Amino acid sequence: MKTILTNKHISIETRKRALQCYIEPVLMYGCEAWTISKQFQNKLEATEMWFLRRMLRIPWTAKKTNERVLNQANKRRSLVRTIRKRQATFLGHVMRRGKLEHLVTTGKFEGKRSRGRQREKIMDGLAT
Repeated sequence: MKTILTNKHISIETRKRALQCYIEPVLMYGCEAWTISKQFQNKLEATEMWFLRRMLRIPWTAKKTNERVLNQANKRRSLVRTIRKRQATFLGHVMRRGKLEHLVTTGKFEGKRSRGRQREKIMDGLAT
């Protein structure tokens, strides 16, 4: 895909659509079950910017801000927003089902809590 995404003879709109159709679905596989921390969200945003910089052939040594790169590509950040939307859709499906998946998602188990810091739940990630 590198030859297609970095080809100057193909318009930037076509390259963005190729990125959205062929690469983003592979990147977001199984994202409905991810718990996204702030660190992980930063990595996702960095990945999105890395793709755009590669498509526009902007070297990492260039002193261009992310905002300038987004303006040049005529694009907004959408990867994290798309993942959150998919998670909310999946969560609605799970909540309507109301069985074991519902218990796992909400974290309402009977018994003792384990020691140490509690794990981040899917609901915690969607609340932010």
